[in-house]
Amino acid sequence: MPLPDIFDATVSNAVIQRIEQLQPDMKPTWGTMNAAQMLAHCNVTYEYVFEPSKYKPTPGFIKFMLRLFLKNTVVSEKPYKQNSGTAPDFKVAAQQDFEAEKNKIINYIKLVQQMGRHAFEGRSSHSFGVLTAQEWNNMFYKHIDHHLRQFGV
Repeated sequence: MPLPDIFDATVSNAVIQRIEQLQPDMKPTWGTMNAAQMLAHCNVTYEYVFEPSKYKPTPGFIKFMLRLFLKNTVVSEKPYKQNSGTAPDFKVAAQQDFEAEKNKIINYIKLVQQMGRHAFEGRSSHSFGVLTAQEWNNMFYKHIDHHLRQFGV
């Protein structure tokens, strides 16, 4: 069954409404990140797209291995398992500014929706190479949905 379409305004607005329900003191039902760290963690996906200079490029062999062993887990419709591992760039241990991270992810979600599906068709990702718009959708939606569920919203 296809995931909701993050490029659709109704879907992206519903995700934003869920983000707005988050509170800085909410406790996760699994994992160790607090709400601000979780938002910062989710922002990495968008930073790879919109602020790539913050991160080292993925070397070719590593990108090949990621495509071979991890890509399908990240871009498929199958939900993530609780307490799944994460890449080093996504590990957020330091304390974060909840409001800043919340505003940042809301702005990224709005930007993706405004750019539309066509802007992501055939666009290269930081870790997996060229993706279809549907793969981008799955990655964007599935990741934030997974973590919003982690915090009960």
